[in-house]
Parts: sequence; C-alpha cells; structure tokens
Amino acid sequence: MVIPSRLKTLSHSPASLLARFPALETVLEAATLFILTAFFLFYGLVPIFGGAGIGLVGADEPRYAQVAREMLQRHDFITPTLWGKPWLEKPALYYWRAMFSFREFGIHDWSARLPSASFAFILVTLIYLHIRRFRRGGQLDAALITASCAGILSFARGASTDMQLAAPFCIGMLGWYAWYETDSKFWLFDLYFFVGAATLAKGPVAPFLAILILITFAGLRKEWSILRRTIWWPGVILYLAMVLPWFIAVQKRNPNFLKIFFLQHNIERFATTRFHHEQAFWFYIPAVLLALTPWAILAIAAFVDAVRGSVAEWRARRSKYHYMGTFRAGDAFPEFLVIWALIPIIFFSFSESKLAGYILPSIPPLTILTGDYLNRMRERGLKSWLLISHAVLTGLLTGFIVLLPLNLQHPETLPPLNAMFAGGMTGFAAAVFILITVYRFGLKRLRIATMTPMVIMLLFLFGIGPFFGIHALANTKRNIALVDITFSARPLAGILDRITPPGGGTVAVFRVRRDVEYGLSFYRNQRVIDYDQDGVPTQQHLLVVRDSFIDQLRPLLAGRTYEPLFTYPAQNLVVYLVNARQ
Repeated sequence: MVIPSRLKTLSHSPASLLARFPALETVLEAATLFILTAFFLFYGLVPIFGGAGIGLVGADEPRYAQVAREMLQRHDFITPTLWGKPWLEKPALYYWRAMFSFREFGIHDWSARLPSASFAFILVTLIYLHIRRFRRGGQLDAALITASCAGILSFARGASTDMQLAAPFCIGMLGWYAWYETDSKFWLFDLYFFVGAATLAKGPVAPFLAILILITFAGLRKEWSILRRTIWWPGVILYLAMVLPWFIAVQKRNPNFLKIFFLQHNIERFATTRFHHEQAFWFYIPAVLLALTPWAILAIAAFVDAVRGSVAEWRARRSKYHYMGTFRAGDAFPEFLVIWALIPIIFFSFSESKLAGYILPSIPPLTILTGDYLNRMRERGLKSWLLISHAVLTGLLTGFIVLLPLNLQHPETLPPLNAMFAGGMTGFAAAVFILITVYRFGLKRLRIATMTPMVIMLLFLFGIGPFFGIHALANTKRNIALVDITFSARPLAGILDRITPPGGGTVAVFRVRRDVEYGLSFYRNQRVIDYDQDGVPTQQHLLVVRDSFIDQLRPLLAGRTYEPLFTYPAQNLVVYLVNARQ
C-alpha cells in the first residue's frame, strides 16, 4: 500500500523532523533554555513567579540593599553610604544596578536581588550562544547545567557583589577565547568591556585574575605572542574610560577611599585574618563540589577528562609532534577552561580570608566542561558507575530538601522515622527516574531527567498554589516560610512593625547576629541601636536579645523596668519593652 507523502511525514519520529527542519530545533532549544533558566533563576524570587521567597539573609544582603537605597534617595552615584556614613568596601556596580531596580520596581528584597538574577540569566544565555558557535552540540547542556547548579542558582538569588563580578568576568573570558580562535577584534572587545564591568563590581581582583589566567595559558602553550596581541589599545582605552571616572570621583570626595578600599579590603583581606573569615587551606574543594551539585560527579569526570587531554596535548607539543591530520580548531578550549577554573581556586586558597563566593568565577568553566563532556559521551557512552553516582547524588539532594522543613522546625532532634522514610523514598524515586530515563531514551535526556526533580524541589520549597492560581495549595508556601523565619530578619521585622511602626520608635539589639541587626535596619528603614557599640538609649525602646545573654541585661538596665513581650524561638531571640530612664 502506498502511504501519502503527508502521512509519511507525520509518521516520522520527532528526531527526524528536527533533522529535516533545523530551524525548528533551534526554536525548541531556545524555548527550553529560556523557560528552564527563567524558572531556576526567578521562581520564588519575583512576585509574578511564586512570590518574594525568602527575605534577605546574612549580613551583606541587607547592608548592600540599604546602601543602594540611600544612594537612590540622595540621587548620588558616587559615594556609597550606610546610614549616612561612607561605605567604601566595594565599588559601585551593584549599587547602581540595585538603584535602577528600586526605581523601577520599588524597594523590596526581591528587587534588591534582581541585579544578580539578571546577570546570571545573561551569563547562561551567552554560554549557550558561545558554545553553539564554537563547540556546537553541547550548548544546551552547558547552559542548563550552569543555570541549575547550586552555586549559580544560589548566588543568582543574592543581593551581593559576587554575581556582579562572576558573570561579566566569565563573559569576558569567553570573549577572549573566541578572539583566540578567530583573531577577530570583535571578540576582544568583550574582554575589555566585561572585565571593566567586573572591576566596577569588586575592584582589581578582576583584571588580576584575568591576567593570571592568560599568562598561564600562554605559558603552557608557549604562545607568548598572544599576550602582546591581547593588548589592544582601543580596548585599553575602553576599560580605562569605564573604570577610572568612578574611582577618581570617589577618591576626590573621600580622600581615605584608597586606604580603605585597596589597603584594608583588598590587601589586608587577602593577607590577614582581620575580617574573621579564616578557613582551612582546602576549604574551596568541598565548596566547589557543593556549588556544582547535583552535577558534581559528572563535573569531576569532565574535569579529569579535560586534564588528561590537556596533558596529552602538552606532552605532544613538548615532543614537537603535531596533529597534522587530526588537529581541529578548539582543542585548546578544554585546556583554557581547566586553567580558568583552577586559577581562582588556587589564588583564593592562599588568602587568609575565605568566603564561598570568592571562587564563583570558577564554576562556569566547570559547567561548560561538563556540558561538552556529556555531548561527547553520547557517542562513546557514559560509564555505568558515573551515571549511578550522579543519580544517587541527585537523590540525596532531593531527600535533603524534602526533610529540610522538618529539620528547621526541630533542629535539635532527628526527624521522625516516617518522615525519614518518606524523604529516603523520594530521593530513591528521583535516582531511579534518572536511571530509567537515560537507559530508555539515551544520554541526551540526562539533563531533563536531572532537572525534573530539581523543578519539583523548587515547587515544593516555594509553593505552587499562588503561581498556578490554585488557592487550595497556597499552604505549600509554609516550607519557604520556615526557611524565612529561621534565616531572615523579615518576619521579625514584620512583628515589630505591628508594635512600633517603622520610623516611629526605637529598636535596639544586644548580642544578636549581625544579620539580625542589619536585616531589621533594612526592613524598618531605620538603624537599630547596638548596645555594645552605641550604648543603652535613654528613651523607651524595643530590645531584641539572644536568649543566652538575657542574664547580662541586669547590670546594663539597672534602675529601669523591662518586660519580655514575646520570644522568637526560630532564631533564639527574646524581645523586651524597655521603659525610659527615669
């Protein structure tokens, strides 16, 4: 029987249809990239995607957000201030972008985080476009692995300078390598422009790391001429035109800027323990592995594979053997990515101050290597133990997220056996789902098999009712509410607002964590008074104290009456009403 041509076309598999219509494949890839990246970076962050999520956490987020708020209120683009005093620890890029976000969307914690989320979105998109242009085949894997790994996903949701450095720095590095392959000045422009932006985010560490990476790459390949050719005077002028105006202006207004910023917050931060962030020398090894979760196992395999290939090429170059017939453009790319990943980790391992965000620029080259590795393994096949290990790691992460709300409610006890069983079975189901999907449909489906439990986890944490209009499911947001009351000052600030409106009364703290102090100050838009630094105010005020320091209030408040109003057990705090001094 003769089948009509139209029915023949309909009988073709989706893969054959994509092969016949490459434009359709491009559209589907772009749609997949946009939808999943937007979900991972913005869901639970902005109101139109499931609400405002968790409030500002840590000491840095509320401080940076408050600095941006004050600069916007003063219409001052030069001097960052915190409660009216110059705050010269960091350059102004984050503050400028947060000011714009505040102006457009209002002053909220989520709008304070938009600069990081938007930069991460741009980074993921440009990774996709770059890999599609120069290493076609692994572009979607590389981009989505970047968007969904814990390091990028978490720092993209932070009101901090870490993503402001990492995203433009990584884009600049990709631009430089594109120039190395094509010798087109168009790509070299990216290096100077985006490293200039990274310099305005955190200072001289950006060009310093870039120079270290390029020198190491040129030295290992014995191509010293690329350093001379990298010095492109239009690019140098562009970099200086971007960076110098603000540095000169802020120094002119604040003569102590160079001392505070360069000496204290660059040299002393690296060389001393003045800022109390000391960690073991090997701190960044587990930090990188956690940042790459759930892709850490595959990232290790990809890194080892790239190192082996780079060493083999290095030995071949040393023996003056050339791959005359088999050498292809781009073989230097894994070597460049390995160097790029290692340099920040090694450099900051020697620093006396260590924070996880410092090595964020090392994560994208590792995720790119992972995407390229998976693309090549589709032909050769992935070893079973690697696939099983990856599935188990994803299952462990899934089980941990399921048990997280219970752990926050009862941090001092183990979850009940039935809860642990439910968490274990959920993780087991996630691992089995990955294995069955890959064995049934091939390695190309590994990314969607891994991201499916991650999507479910985010929906579990942030809730699905408000986003889908299912009001009966609105109570699913209780999980993120538990995280909020445990780590953010926003819920406590809301309670205090009902007792004393913002700006209408004095709030003081005693022996609380810095994140509580700065968080309350931001949410109330009024600096709280610290007993230790500012003394005890004479007027009536609310006092927030950690419960373990209640006994120390007696000598401080001798002759005054004070009574407890309520306890805040999620953060071990007690709130008192302290009457005015007689």
